[in-house]
Amino acid sequence: MIDWLRDPAHWSGSNGIPIRLVEHLGYTGLALLIALVIAVPLGLVIGHTGRGGFLVVSLANSLRALPTLGLLVLLVLLLGIGLGAPLIALIVLAVPPILAGSYAGVRAVDPAVVDAARGVGMRGSDVLLRVELPNALPLILGGVRSAALQVISTATVAAFVALGGLGRYIIDGLAVRDYPQMAAGSLLVALLAIIADLGLAGLQRALVSPGLRTIAKLRPSIVRPAVT
Repeated sequence: MIDWLRDPAHWSGSNGIPIRLVEHLGYTGLALLIALVIAVPLGLVIGHTGRGGFLVVSLANSLRALPTLGLLVLLVLLLGIGLGAPLIALIVLAVPPILAGSYAGVRAVDPAVVDAARGVGMRGSDVLLRVELPNALPLILGGVRSAALQVISTATVAAFVALGGLGRYIIDGLAVRDYPQMAAGSLLVALLAIIADLGLAGLQRALVSPGLRTIAKLRPSIVRPAVT
């Protein structure tokens, strides 16, 4: 594996590690971006109103139970070969942790803080955007970190439908029994996931105040009940 990684031929050309890394990051970034657009507003609104919380939890748990590879095969049969099938599969994988984090973050805001904001004349949208959202940020970012790790490690499935990414080394290596190539591909994916998690952890520390991080650790015990 080390010899494979040290070979200069594997660091250049259309099948080189830099190109495959960029492709992998592209699939991951696009899936996470779409998942954020879907899950964060939905989680915030449901958490703010308190209605549909049971549905959110059930949906998140159901989506997590879906086998990504099986879903990919079904989507390929429906959509054909291309970016659409793996992208949808990765979005389905990324939505549950972000949705759950957004919902739980808003529901965990101290009711006294929300009541105080309403008492000074804030409207519902102001309470959500200026009070609940900032306080929910630790759990939202926690959901994003979890989703990013899952998507990075699972984006290798793109290689199953003739796309690129680091999974290309695993699939191509399996086809010709090139085990050093397979091991190198797996190592690159693992390293990318670790680096991404460390980067997101640093971003979380930069964006969230120490006080909110401390409160976030206590929030599971103070989450407001949902309205069904």
